[in-house]
Amino acid sequence: MRLPDLAPEDLDPEQRALYDAIVGGPRGTGTQHFPLTTRGGALTGPFGVMVHGPALGRPLQELGSALRYATGLSDRLREIAILTVAGATRSEFERYAHERVGRAAGLSDDELAALADGSFTSLSHAEQTAYDFCRRLLDGRPRLGNEEYADLVAVLGTTTITELTVLVGYYRTLSDLMAVYDVGAPEEQQPGQ
Repeated sequence: MRLPDLAPEDLDPEQRALYDAIVGGPRGTGTQHFPLTTRGGALTGPFGVMVHGPALGRPLQELGSALRYATGLSDRLREIAILTVAGATRSEFERYAHERVGRAAGLSDDELAALADGSFTSLSHAEQTAYDFCRRLLDGRPRLGNEEYADLVAVLGTTTITELTVLVGYYRTLSDLMAVYDVGAPEEQQPGQ
């Protein structure tokens, strides 16, 4: 482990304010699909990295919260996009966490496997277009020709295009942070432990 877990009692005031914003915000107060904290109270996944540098961690978590809870993306479409990034970047934690959220949003096990291996297809034209656009961004091809752009706008609209572009960049940043600090999927907590 490259960064130590920081339990609430280990945090300085700035770190504690960030910790409280994460566990007291929609991530911590809504339905929990995966543990936000360890048994000892330390934050898991990217949040455990963010708390080490709260000057950047606070705006990062605020952007992530906006992407999860304040966009016009449907839960299903948002999870397709997040899991597209997780599969492309091989982010163990994001795949672990968002497969659970994705199931709750209606993604099947076959769809989750296809998102992980990059072979996702959907009968929904909007879902397929969003997936293809996310893959294009992840492949380093964000520049669109005029006709491609017009087709994308006709299916998704400019607001969704913006939301997906920011989402891909945000989750790629989280994946990079967790790769640098070797943060993988947590061990499953058994009930009563």
